[in-house]
Amino acid sequence: MSLEEELRTTGLPEDAVGLLEGIATTRAIRRYRDEPVPPEILRDILFAATRAPSGSNRQPFRMLVLADGPKALEAKALIAASAQRIWGSKRRADSYDAGSGAVEDSPKARTARAMQSYVDNFERVPVLILPCLVRYRQATPFEGGSIYPACQNVLLAARALGYGGVLTGFNFGVDAELHRLLGVPEEVFIAGTITIGRPRGSHGPVRRRPLGELVYEEAWGNSPTWAIDPPGTRHTSAGPPRPDS
Repeated sequence: MSLEEELRTTGLPEDAVGLLEGIATTRAIRRYRDEPVPPEILRDILFAATRAPSGSNRQPFRMLVLADGPKALEAKALIAASAQRIWGSKRRADSYDAGSGAVEDSPKARTARAMQSYVDNFERVPVLILPCLVRYRQATPFEGGSIYPACQNVLLAARALGYGGVLTGFNFGVDAELHRLLGVPEEVFIAGTITIGRPRGSHGPVRRRPLGELVYEEAWGNSPTWAIDPPGTRHTSAGPPRPDS
């Protein structure tokens, strides 16, 4: 049986994009249409999450989905308030409204507007997914390897099905409240908040730092000669200053 035939027998939906294209075009989506995410889409997205790798293949992660139930709405309100506080502090601390941020069409100003709109409308996000790590031993520096790959699978699957999302840490500001509200055991780590919905706008090529700045060979700081981005790649101006700047 060919791979294509095997995939058809599993009942997996047809992807809108190929794997590598999906990786290169899965943007952080923070604006959503005001429409619910169908249960079958959530099923397919979360199925992708369950295929993620984890330490010793234990799958110690659980995905808590919050859509429109009473506890979901209360949780959305809690995280929305935290999001507004956290973004407000970051906006001031990082001077988003100064320098180039005062120029209306600058990348900095556009980012500030997008983030402000995101947190202001957080309660209206169609679906929140809280990725949770069920700790079975003392916390280690590598424990994120058992939860965050599943989060990336969620975002990639959403992209493949015409939806979008973004992973945030806004839940950390109301961690105790969420544990109480949702009955999450004390030893379970709520590792983030993923917002999911149908995008207002579109996906497109993500902008990142050049490959040669991020990949070393043989020794620290030694960029390999083959570390060259594909033709047409666009780069971000964000991040720490570049050596030649």
